[in-house]
Amino acid sequence: MLAIIGCGNLNRCDDGVGVLIAQRLQQYLQNYPHPQVQVYDCGTGGMDVMFRARGSKSLIIIDASSTGSEPGAIYKVPGAELEKLPEPSYTLHDFRWDGAIAAGRKIYRDEFPEDVTVYLIEAQNLGFGLELSPVVRQASDRVFDALIATIDRFET
Repeated sequence: MLAIIGCGNLNRCDDGVGVLIAQRLQQYLQNYPHPQVQVYDCGTGGMDVMFRARGSKSLIIIDASSTGSEPGAIYKVPGAELEKLPEPSYTLHDFRWDGAIAAGRKIYRDEFPEDVTVYLIEAQNLGFGLELSPVVRQASDRVFDALIATIDRFET
């Protein structure tokens, strides 16, 4: 199974890009079902990412980034390059998807996907609001198209 997980905060403009792409993919799969593909909107919950990824053969995570790069830049990164064990904390809010990848591998071992890819889209605006900036919307369309191609090629 392929699990595709969108992450982010819909109330923070471009930070919601991963969630919006996941929602578009869910609509696509309603019209063109693929029995081996599941798409999840995990918002900002790292625990959700870890639980949803379990049992999948492959995992794709989509999120916004804020690195100072050109807004709308798209990065496709192997998950192993971004995973890190979470720092000890008193709140689950600090447990993000990067920690979920590392913790999932440690906890679930063979039940956690080895094949992990992360799509990051550089944000332009992370302020409060509900709309993506035009440059991030264009980038989200390109990532959406790439994911549709991945879904269409995916086999068990």
